Amino acid sequence: MAAAEHRPRPPAIVEGVEWVLSLVGLAAPDSDDHLVKRIIGLPGDHVVCCNAIGQITVNDVPIDESGYLKLPNAEAAASADPFDITVPEGSLWVLGDNRYRSKDSRYNTDQPGKGFVPIDNLVGRAFLVTWPFDRFGLLDFHHDVFAGVPEPAGEDGSQ
Repeated sequence: MAAAEHRPRPPAIVEGVEWVLSLVGLAAPDSDDHLVKRIIGLPGDHVVCCNAIGQITVNDVPIDESGYLKLPNAEAAASADPFDITVPEGSLWVLGDNRYRSKDSRYNTDQPGKGFVPIDNLVGRAFLVTWPFDRFGLLDFHHDVFAGVPEPAGEDGSQ
């Protein structure tokens, strides 16, 4: 019988500081179980990449993500991988800000959930950048990016 792998516990002071930071949302002891991604599509949304100038469209409206996307160059499309999806009820379509390196909904389309994230799996909202330390500060939600996006059309074509 093989011995179980033993991982040394961190010093008590480190555990205490992490516990205090987790109370105010600045640390997450279970962070290996979570990913931070941007919600691009809500249930019923039709999300497509990409239009003629490389933008993602949501319900036929292009969104300007230039305020937060990290792309390999200024001419790069918002995604190297094209997609045309409608988000099913109870799900989300999520994308990372570092689009050309993110393991997000596009990366998981071959999985049973087809890349869609069940809303029940959403655990919270990121609000603070803590690392790297030179970027420490509040996270800008960029609500204006989706300001012109209409509600998805119903099955009968109504809004």
